[in-house]
Amino acid sequence: MSPSTPRAAAAGAVLCLAGAVGVHAAQDRWPAPAVDRPELLYVRSPGVMKRAMLGYDAFAADVYWIRALQHFGQERLSPPEHVRTYALLYPLLELTTTLDPYFSIAYRFGAIFLGEPYPGGPGRPDLAVALLRKGIAAQPAKWQYLQDLGFVYYWHLRDYKTAAATFQAASQLPGAPSWLRPLAAVTLAEGGHRDASRALWEQLAQAEEPWLRNSARLRLAQLEAMEIMDAWARVRRERGVAPPVPLDPSGTPFAVDPATGGITLARESALFPLPGQLQPPR
Repeated sequence: MSPSTPRAAAAGAVLCLAGAVGVHAAQDRWPAPAVDRPELLYVRSPGVMKRAMLGYDAFAADVYWIRALQHFGQERLSPPEHVRTYALLYPLLELTTTLDPYFSIAYRFGAIFLGEPYPGGPGRPDLAVALLRKGIAAQPAKWQYLQDLGFVYYWHLRDYKTAAATFQAASQLPGAPSWLRPLAAVTLAEGGHRDASRALWEQLAQAEEPWLRNSARLRLAQLEAMEIMDAWARVRRERGVAPPVPLDPSGTPFAVDPATGGITLARESALFPLPGQLQPPR
């Protein structure tokens, strides 16, 4: 390193500080617009910004993260006449996570913001997936990113099979909570993939933890109840009349749905609710 290098770095820091002071002074005289616009994102290339920061990447990442929060809040709370686009949200998150690839909050909360349905958010679960996959590439052992990715597939994309596979992958990482394994099986059942779900639950029924074994037995009984319901519906279609109402695996009679004439799990059953019987909160 040449003797002039430390001086150049110090000079750069002084210039950055002076620039920050100037920006704040300008904001006092000319307040920022109520809502960000795409043309206000002066630096769009994360690579260019990373080179320009002269090693102050973490500081710049904090600044861009704060701006991402401001942009999301301004768009979300904008007046009704404003057409909300959230146009800067992903570019700001991309800049933030390129400057600091280990910025966990930016990945996790950024994905929540991106997936939020319009008009409360941009309604872009595809970008939420891209952001979380970027985080996974930076920190492959961080099970939280895979967990969040599974929820994006579950809540927003309704891709239950991919969600279950993602939860399963997360459960295999060091430090992952034990509840991720049963979550994968529940997700498969909600998506209609009962055979795969049953295979997972049968494995979990052999687990060392008593609570996990009990949970697996419950889920297997629920899957059996779903098979009984399907078989009852087939007989009804073939015969044209409803057969007697059977008992579920817990010994409780199924309830008859007055709207469809079909059977469903009764609320007083020990197996209630079945996976997917109650819609998740939005």
